[in-house]
Amino acid sequence: MSGTGTTAGDDPLQTAVWRLRSRGCWTDAAALLASREGPGPALQRTSLLVERCLFTGEGWAEAEDGLRTAEALAVADEDRGAAACERGQLAYASTVLAVRDRADEARTALGRAAALLAPNAPGRPLLDFRRGLIAEHIADSPQAARAAYRRAHAGATAHSDPLLLSFTWRHLAGLALREGELAEARHGFAESLRIREELGYLVGTAPALAALADAEPEPEAGRLRAEAARLFRLMGGVPSWLAQHLTPPAPPAPAA
Repeated sequence: MSGTGTTAGDDPLQTAVWRLRSRGCWTDAAALLASREGPGPALQRTSLLVERCLFTGEGWAEAEDGLRTAEALAVADEDRGAAACERGQLAYASTVLAVRDRADEARTALGRAAALLAPNAPGRPLLDFRRGLIAEHIADSPQAARAAYRRAHAGATAHSDPLLLSFTWRHLAGLALREGELAEARHGFAESLRIREELGYLVGTAPALAALADAEPEPEAGRLRAEAARLFRLMGGVPSWLAQHLTPPAPPAPAA
């Protein structure tokens, strides 16, 4: 996932950007930042465009253009590290959505970000989370993924980043579910859903509902999945990858 955070204090621009982003209007949110100069707005605009790619599978060229601009404007190590983190996320999205295999580029970019970002930098928890995604979904190393997600979770707590916490809760719960730890999985998925509902992160609420459904018995699982499907339709089929997860698992075949 891309940049985190919600609104920035009482800044009307950031409030407007968050409202658009939370409803899946990434292009409109990025357009609001187009007139702002400097590495900060360029990085934020890039993060929105990268997130659009991951949620919709579209907009790759525009995200690449935004990323090159952010990389060109970055001077301080923190900005360069943040730009490298976004490049890693874009390459990761391309790989997991089977657009183009850019796994090596993703690893290299996130490694570069790790070298540039100080251990206590505000962008470090997001980097740790994204390294967890690589470990889980590309390297198939759940142990390494769990360690990275836990570092990200602790960092998001320290930096008061509730949106990132909703992601770390969800992915830690997903690993627990893989291991059959249902109580732990339900707790993590429920926390992720609670945070997203409190933040008004509408575009991420359907995935949170569907994830919790995977850890609940019927009829609760069916109710959650139906609500996720309703929100998915309301959002115009975004995130695109969720469609395959909204069909309930087929019952076991009867014994011959």
